[in-house]
Amino acid sequence: MVTLVNLRAYWRFVVVLRQFSPLIVAYWRDRRRYFLFGGSREVDAETQRERAAVLLDILLTLGPTFIKLGQILSTRPDILPPAYIEVLEGLQDDVPPAPWEESRVVLEDEFGPVDETFDDFDRDPISGASLGQVYTATYEGDEVAVKVRRPGIESLVEADLRTIRWSIPLVKRFTGAGRSFSLENLADEFAKTIREEMDYARERTMLEEIRGNFADNDRIRIPETYESVSGPRVLTMEYVPGTKISDIDALDEAGHDRTAIAEILQEVYLQMIIDDGVFHADPHPGNLAVADDGSVIFYDFGMAGRVDPFVQEKIVEFYVAVARQDIDAILDTLISMGTLSPEADREVMGNVMELAIADVRGEDVEQYQVNQIIEQVESSIYEFPLRLPPNLALVLRVATVVEGVCVTLDPEFDFISTATDYLREEGYYEQTARDLAEDAGRQVQQTTEALFTVPPKADEFLDRANRDDLTVNVVLEDDTKVLEKLAMRIAYSVLLAVGVLSATILYSFANNWRLALVVLALASPLAIALYRSFRKKRGLRTTPQFTRQGMKQRRDD
Repeated sequence: MVTLVNLRAYWRFVVVLRQFSPLIVAYWRDRRRYFLFGGSREVDAETQRERAAVLLDILLTLGPTFIKLGQILSTRPDILPPAYIEVLEGLQDDVPPAPWEESRVVLEDEFGPVDETFDDFDRDPISGASLGQVYTATYEGDEVAVKVRRPGIESLVEADLRTIRWSIPLVKRFTGAGRSFSLENLADEFAKTIREEMDYARERTMLEEIRGNFADNDRIRIPETYESVSGPRVLTMEYVPGTKISDIDALDEAGHDRTAIAEILQEVYLQMIIDDGVFHADPHPGNLAVADDGSVIFYDFGMAGRVDPFVQEKIVEFYVAVARQDIDAILDTLISMGTLSPEADREVMGNVMELAIADVRGEDVEQYQVNQIIEQVESSIYEFPLRLPPNLALVLRVATVVEGVCVTLDPEFDFISTATDYLREEGYYEQTARDLAEDAGRQVQQTTEALFTVPPKADEFLDRANRDDLTVNVVLEDDTKVLEKLAMRIAYSVLLAVGVLSATILYSFANNWRLALVVLALASPLAIALYRSFRKKRGLRTTPQFTRQGMKQRRDD
């Protein structure tokens, strides 16, 4: 039986297809200049930026679910090229608020009559977002902020999620194998993320956990929540006013030290990600403010993430390697985290890292901004089809946004120095050095053991070879099916030769030209197949992931 959600999903699919049709046509022509034939065409950065602007307009037109999708896509450089990421990074979900009567229905379904539940309730929202909107009220004498889920948003989101899932096969036609894998993961990740963000009970749990982690830190403010007037669709919090963190003039007028604010923000996020493993994942200026006493206020914990201990350890190693300008250690860390393919050319990828450092040549290594390295890594991730773990994508996105906020506060802000000082104070810097020393010690031990175990094994190997008693098992990996193509070409050639030879014999010795023509007709598909195997664009060619010519081009650009 077709449900209402399915019917809505079918209609949304048609609407989405119509909205995206200009981009679909453009991408199709990139693959086939004249749709059904013709070679592919190159797309320059300017064209990509124009298309990204069109994509942005489409996402805004399609509404809440697709606005959120755009925000997630802005964290996925393994799916979109840098030009798209740059445009989508500024995507905010400010939308016109829903009518008060619709919000009142949600509130009364949860707690009963509004005027009986709250001492006072302002019917005009102070902010509107794609999934919910915030009102101010008074509850038991306290000033509170009440976040109410947008009415009817659940059915729209579920219909849109089905539409996105149905659209994946179409989108995959315009992507490579690596990004097709990432798209499948993205669909699952996005569905999970947006459902979590609509669950205000989960948001309250994450908020309270993070608030507890900073209970003894008076440099930040995280609002308290009110359990009795909170639920899956409503979250009531302490109302904590402040100056928007990006309002530089107001901060200066209030006498705040902007450099100190930036340091607080960076250290708080370092603690969240490295120490606590749970972090506020939406640090754009609208969710950050500064109180009168200079403490940083955090709003909106709908987007909150977790970092497992392994990733935490690798992030520490990454920061330490950056501070030491240790290219090999940076690459080892990226490979360990799954960001960089183990098969990548280390020398060439080392050049990618050095490009970031070359941008600030002449300065101390601790003076360049961390986003220069992140941008180089993100650009490489898209150019070379690698995969970015979802949680790590969110961490990279948070690091970039936080760094941007800090530079707005203080253009000379030194992120790496702040991170290094934090790691030293918390003992991570020394621990990393001890771990490296222990690893080196283990390698020395293994090398020493090998000095005693390898010679006897070598003697045994040579003895077996001398007795002709040596068996070597060889396993060939043919991911690109080169051997299969060669085998097919050989088979086609042999069968075609047999057919031609048979026809020749029939015509020359049996003087049966009709039968000879029949044999040639039967052999003709083999000739066509053999011809097409050599005419195929890809044939037996392979394209390396990294080339020195490509790196030279990057340097010239």
